[in-house]
Amino acid sequence: MADEPLVLGIETSCDETGVGIVRGHTLLADAVASSVEEHARYGGVVPEVASRAHLEAMVPTIQRALKDAGIAASDLDGIAVTAGPGLSGALLVGVSAAKAYAYALGKPLYGVNHLASHICVDQLEHGALPEPTMALLVSGGHSSLLLAPDITSDVRPLGSTIDDAAGEAFDKVARVLNLGFPGGPVIDRWAREGDPGAIAFPRGLTGPRDPIYDFSFSGLKTAVARWIEAKRNAGEEVPVADVSASFQEAVVDVLTRKAVRACKDNGVDHLMIGGGVAANSRLRAMAGRRCEDAGIRLRVPRPKLCTDNGAMVAALGAEMVARGRAASSWDLSADSSLPVTHTHVPGEPGHEHGHGHEHSREHAHDHDHFHELSKENLYS
Repeated sequence: MADEPLVLGIETSCDETGVGIVRGHTLLADAVASSVEEHARYGGVVPEVASRAHLEAMVPTIQRALKDAGIAASDLDGIAVTAGPGLSGALLVGVSAAKAYAYALGKPLYGVNHLASHICVDQLEHGALPEPTMALLVSGGHSSLLLAPDITSDVRPLGSTIDDAAGEAFDKVARVLNLGFPGGPVIDRWAREGDPGAIAFPRGLTGPRDPIYDFSFSGLKTAVARWIEAKRNAGEEVPVADVSASFQEAVVDVLTRKAVRACKDNGVDHLMIGGGVAANSRLRAMAGRRCEDAGIRLRVPRPKLCTDNGAMVAALGAEMVARGRAASSWDLSADSSLPVTHTHVPGEPGHEHGHGHEHSREHAHDHDHFHELSKENLYS
């Protein structure tokens, strides 16, 4: 285990400041500082609020992760950070912090993809990923079906949402029901008391001529809102539990149906589910049943690892180090629309882990980026 790469990961793509430390496939620390309560009053994430919260939480969260892991920053083999996709301002805070720590410590820097990190985190729960891996990623910003022959270099998009992501639909329906923000957990709780067959809400993009792997939840969200509006206009009480259960069933039905079909069509005998919505109890239950019926092995990380966290970034960073992938250059920047096909942002050719790093430090020194930092003062 001592020979496995020890990597710190920083995640700031949205409203949570996540810092994780991983050695190989073993999670040593997973520190999170969430600003969700600050956004709740607005009914959604406010980018500027998120960015400022990251600035305040960054150093304390890194220090907490190092303490939890029982290591010194100088012990690290590399620093990984989410370079995209996500909110631009939020990403920039994480990237800037990662560059400063990596430079001051003399460690390689790895800018990695948020979506690929969500897949790679499962290694911390169930061991090495099969190759290829079929992944269904569902969150507030993404609903994607991805085929990953190599999580560090080859991730292929099969389908994605064409409008609202699944998590976004949960938030909007919860808002119409006056259930607060975020919507996913509260709808999941209400749905347990309701009848999933009470209301026949539509299943988007499931017709014979529709794209077989793409998702659409905007029409479903609108159908739910109109149904609720009609009830209220008629002076009738809205059955919150039944609406929640029926809406959730429509989302989960489409997600699992398309994911199982993707596995069958591509000859993959397992399915990994990640992203914040993967914590949904009904999604886990239906995916488990349908995968079992189809002879497909299901891999779903524990709920805490499904939401945004630094552990997933550290996991992908450790895999990059282990496979000798190129480290990122010091001019690494945030890319709010980084495609999933770019699993990480490498530096110049030949800038491999363990090679060319001193050259990069000299290059940064020449441009007066960080040379005033004192490693002795910052990292005792």
